[in-house]
Amino acid sequence: MSLQILTERITEILGTDSGLDATVKFKTEEGSIFIDSTVVPNVVSNDDKDADCVLEVSTKNALKLIDGELNAMMALMTGKLKIDGDMGVAMNIAQTFGGK
Repeated sequence: MSLQILTERITEILGTDSGLDATVKFKTEEGSIFIDSTVVPNVVSNDDKDADCVLEVSTKNALKLIDGELNAMMALMTGKLKIDGDMGVAMNIAQTFGGK
């Protein structure tokens, strides 16, 4: 249930053209959320595909990150968030999702 809510929230925040110009995957305990922002309109799905940047986080903490209740840097330092891949993309994701 939380994965569906997280997928809907991400889709809503990104809109049709986020400007990220990358592929990103949120890897959670409930499944994956794949974002392809290299195309317009951006595509958000629950496919488990390779991405430029993979963010491994629980669905609960992902929702907290989006709501601004959890700081991305603190989540990273405390192990609640793991990043694999392009750190530049990760920084852009943090700016796009920060507190929305």
